[in-house]
Amino acid sequence: MPNDASLPIPAGHALRKLGRDIAVARRKRRISTADMAARLFVSRDTLWRLERGDPSVSAGTLATAVFVLGLHDRLANLASPSTDELALSLDEQRLPKHICRTRAS
Repeated sequence: MPNDASLPIPAGHALRKLGRDIAVARRKRRISTADMAARLFVSRDTLWRLERGDPSVSAGTLATAVFVLGLHDRLANLASPSTDELALSLDEQRLPKHICRTRAS
């Protein structure tokens, strides 16, 4: 895969899993590779690269694929602050330990 060496290993694994999941979702919907590629305005080779998790496939192609599969809400919420466990934990750690009463003048 091109550019795979520059990816962190967990990111490469995540892309490959995402590609496999897209392929399964396509097959469950009984969409052929030729039809899916046509809907994405890409070649079948590009579709196959997407389904293998090739990091050089554009984010636009990925976004269009999840739209065609009806999964675009998941993509839209991928980095949602409300589900970002690390950020929520950091926010909690930054809370003051004690709150002092303000004095009335």
